[in-house]
Amino acid sequence: MSTHELDCLGQRCPLPVIALARRLPQVAVGDVIRVLADDPAAALDIPAWCRLRSQEFVGSPAEYVYDVRRSS
Repeated sequence: MSTHELDCLGQRCPLPVIALARRLPQVAVGDVIRVLADDPAAALDIPAWCRLRSQEFVGSPAEYVYDVRRSS
């Protein structure tokens, strides 16, 4: 398993979620995408997107950091 970084700093809603959706197919199942996003909406949007798309929201280990594991 690997971790891939997706820098969305400075981007506003819905751009971080759109970037995540585009990157997801490029990583292997089980890999983590670490999304860097400073838009306040990302704290709600990214976990909600994971639920809707059946992906695993691993958590937010630091401010502006959101980890998503590809489940399928």
